[in-house]
Amino acid sequence: MKKRHPYIGLPNRQFWKKEPGIASYSKFDPVSDVPFQISRTDKVVTAGSCFAQHVARYITKSGFNHYIAEPAHPIVPAPIAEKYNYGMFSARYGNVYTARQLKQLLYRAYGEFTPIEDAWVSAKSGRAVDPFRPQIHPGGFASKAELAADRRQHLAAVRTAIENMDIFVFTLGLTEAWVDKRDGTVFPLAPGVAGGVFEPDLVKFHNFDEVETSNDLSDSIKFIRSKNPKAKIIITVSPVPLNATMEDRHVFTSTTWSKAVLRIAAERVTKTFDKCCYFPSYEIITSPYVRGVYFAEDCREVLPAGVDHVMSLFFHHFTGSAVAVHNTEKQHAVPDENIEEMTRRLQVLCDEEAIDSV
Repeated sequence: MKKRHPYIGLPNRQFWKKEPGIASYSKFDPVSDVPFQISRTDKVVTAGSCFAQHVARYITKSGFNHYIAEPAHPIVPAPIAEKYNYGMFSARYGNVYTARQLKQLLYRAYGEFTPIEDAWVSAKSGRAVDPFRPQIHPGGFASKAELAADRRQHLAAVRTAIENMDIFVFTLGLTEAWVDKRDGTVFPLAPGVAGGVFEPDLVKFHNFDEVETSNDLSDSIKFIRSKNPKAKIIITVSPVPLNATMEDRHVFTSTTWSKAVLRIAAERVTKTFDKCCYFPSYEIITSPYVRGVYFAEDCREVLPAGVDHVMSLFFHHFTGSAVAVHNTEKQHAVPDENIEEMTRRLQVLCDEEAIDSV
């Protein structure tokens, strides 16, 4: 029997008005079928923007295996290890904002790319700062030699993470970047923000488009698979807006352009590679279905209830397990001091926010 038109019989999820989130935003679930599951023994490696740190924290909290390839020394007390950003990601690489930055990190780890710039100097302390992890070591390193030794250990840990992981979760965050004119090295921050000196003759601003981002992300996946063919990959896009833009336009306009580029790149690679899928954390937080309730008063920071919503869906679909969450429907009724405490517990390293301090 012929259908009157091709939309007849499609599942509810393909119709806007049939989404349960209209009536109750906590029920909003835009996740399609996922191509694989995550077990409690799978080694999960995380990397990416500030928002990616929430994924790592919830994986650990829920009894799954957030694989730490670069742990602090056993004699280091936990508060000190936390201060120096051990365990935040699988290796101590800090924020990896762009797909080009990810690709260069992989190439650096395997000796296939050696940037000309190897150290910055902190204007505040005079100590050495890693240009690729400018805030990973608070106060900077005592010397360039100490930085170099730490970097060798770090890049070895990156290799360990890549070669041993079962699942790689990467969160795309930005398209805007600062690039060394001499060799194309991409920095997570402009020189001068958290170390180094801004020299226009040496660095330039670049805003990666959808073709560049897709190609860089594709190259990164190919490189990872060359070292670890069994690795399964989950790509997400951070819902956090840009903190600042170098484009001569409103920061919100730059944010929408950037997120569109990242979303296109994510779509392209997940359609190209097997066992590589997209998880819609960006859509969960920013959708009209949730009516903006997951953003703090600054319209940028994602509230704990929003992170809970994202991660509860992540665990539901990829593990079949639940994760402890706050009551998202009552988020607005939680006393301010409790919100502040929950937010403190969810604090993340965000290199981009250092722009505000200069």
